This record gives sequence, structure tokens and C-alpha cells, in this order.
Amino acid sequence: MHKQTIQYVIGGIFTLVIAMGIARFSYTVILPYMQETFEFSRATAGYLATSNYLGYLVGALVAGRLPIANKRIPFLQLALVISILTTAFMGITNAILIWYILRFISGVMSAFIFVVIASLVLDQLASSRNMHLSGLFYSGVGTGIALSAIIVSPIHAIFQWNGTWIALALFCVILFVLIIRFIKPIPPYEQHLVSQAIAPQKAPPKTWLKWLIIAYSLEGLGYIVTGTFIVSIAQESTSFHGDAAFVWFVVGVAAIPSCIVWSKLAQHYGYVRTLLISMLLQAFGIVLPAFTTNTLTLYASAFTFGATFMGITTVGTTLARHIVPINSHQIIGYLTAGYAFGQMIGPSIAGTMANMTNSYQYALIGAAAVVVLGALCLIGGVKYDRTTAPISE
Repeated sequence: MHKQTIQYVIGGIFTLVIAMGIARFSYTVILPYMQETFEFSRATAGYLATSNYLGYLVGALVAGRLPIANKRIPFLQLALVISILTTAFMGITNAILIWYILRFISGVMSAFIFVVIASLVLDQLASSRNMHLSGLFYSGVGTGIALSAIIVSPIHAIFQWNGTWIALALFCVILFVLIIRFIKPIPPYEQHLVSQAIAPQKAPPKTWLKWLIIAYSLEGLGYIVTGTFIVSIAQESTSFHGDAAFVWFVVGVAAIPSCIVWSKLAQHYGYVRTLLISMLLQAFGIVLPAFTTNTLTLYASAFTFGATFMGITTVGTTLARHIVPINSHQIIGYLTAGYAFGQMIGPSIAGTMANMTNSYQYALIGAAAVVVLGALCLIGGVKYDRTTAPISE
């Protein structure tokens, strides 16, 4: 395998650890400690999450529209620096208003980084005929989630909630140095090979793309309820026995291999069909704690959620790039924007419902129903799986 391909995959994993696993999702595991310290409501927790996801929407739209095809690496490095700074600053101030701003900026950077690094790595994999490694690249999100879940509790025990944010930022600095080493510009002659490698193939028609975007947007709306509140649900449950942060660790551990597994399944059984099944399975995992919040149920929900949410992203973005192979950062940006819009409004709705009912039950049922609806939007595309060439060139 080409050395640069290996470096891009490793650098891509480290990038996702920073931008997604830590900058974006560590909030979920730190949230209960912040609520314990400042005693803010579930609704406020939801609004903080929503500010991050509003930023994610803006970042995805910007990444999809900017003409940065030849300047992706400098933009990526700048966005990573800003992302790390917002993570550190979360631990420097106690002002909720400032938290809103920081989480918004962090969201902008997370989406921008995700779109740019995904396009860089997928293009490199395409040029080297190694698209089957896309699942390994996306495992960076699960790796980041698992790492944050492992280290947050012991760090919090020593440095409290604010020291935890700063420590995570320092860890990201180390990864950033490695990313600079691994993600380097492709020489002009290799860029020519990339453009040849992404020639159009058999795929669902572009007219069907709207259904993929709708389904992926509904996925964003539904999955984020569990993604934001599952640790808080465990923390508040009288039937759950154990460290609530370990629930988030289970999510991360399940997510790490899931991208590889779902990618392999998609290559074998078809991308649309695999996406539909993974969303139905996720809906089942989301709704489990709506009926009981004992230890077994919460761990089962966490595992099912972790085993599907990044797998859905892997399959969805790879399929979108297959449908529109040229200027991949644009289609990935638009797809991510729909996802971001869904997850932007999800936490606020769920947090408000939980406040009104003093329970997460109805929020979880609603979230599961939304994901099922998204899966149903894909049914019309299953027929294209029979004529779609394997995306493993």
C-alpha cells in the first residue's frame, strides 16, 4: 500500500479524534459534571448542545460552498487550531453566554474539518484503489469518544470540570503535531491520478440524491437525542448502577469497529439497503431507555447507538461521493448540512420535552420515530443496489 495512503488514513483518524470525538462529543460526558456544579436545567443543556449544532450547520454549508479544492490542507490546519482553542477556553470561563459562543464556534470548526478531511482522505483512497479503508478512517470518531470517556472521569477527579476541558485540549495539541506530519499536499502529478481515479461509475442517479439528504437529515434529528443525553439519563436513573461515563465509553468502543463492519456490509449487500437497516437498528437502540433505564438496558442502548451512528455516516457519505464523485467536498458538505440542521434542533426539542414531562421517555420515542421515518425514505433507492458497482476500487 502507498505510504501516503497510510499516512492520510492515520492523520484522518487523528483529525476526527480532535474535531468529532473530543471537540464535539466530549460535551456529552462532561455535561453531568457541569450540571452538578452549576445546577442548570436540562433545557439549558439542550440549548448549549444546539448552539454547537447550529455552528455545525454553518460549518457544513461553508465547507460545501467554498472553492477550496486546492487549499484544503491549510484551511484544515487553521480550523484544527481554532477547534483546539475553543475546547481549552471552555475550561477558562464560567459564563454560560460565553459557553454558547464557544460551542457555536466549535461546531463550525467540527463540521468544516469533517467535510475537508473526509474529502481529502476519500480522494486519496480512491486514487490508490483502497476505498475499502474508508471505514477505518471513520473509526476516528469512535476512538475519540472512547478516549474521552476513559480519561474524563479521572481528570475530573483531580482537576474538576474546567481542568478536564483544558487537559483534552492539550491532548489535541499532540495529535495536531502528528496531523501536520501525516497530511501533506499531494504532488501535482498525483493529483492528476486522483482526478482519473474518481471517474463516474454506476450509481443511483443524482435525482435520487434528495432522498438520501432527507433521510440523513432525519438521522441527524433523531440520533442526537441519545448522543446528547444518554450519559445524563444514566446519571439521573435510580435503576442504573455504575459509572455513567462508562456508558459513553461503551458508545465509543462500539463505534470504533462499526465503520469497518458497515462499510464491508455495504460493499457486499448494497449501500442503500445497508443504510436502511442500520437506521432501523439504531432506532431500536434509541427507544430502549424509554421503557426502562436499568443498567442492562442503558448499556444495550449505548452499544447499539455506538454500533450504528458512525456506520451510518460512513455509508451515507461514501454513497454520496459515489453518486457525485467530482468536487467531493461539496456534496459531503451539503449532506452534512442536512444532518447538522436535524441535530441542531433535536437537543432543544428533547431538552424542553424532558423538562415539561420530567422524563426523557417521550423525547426518546420521538427520536426513534424520526429515524424510522428517515429509513423509510430510503426504500425507493434499494432497487439501485442491484446496479451499483462496489465502492471498493
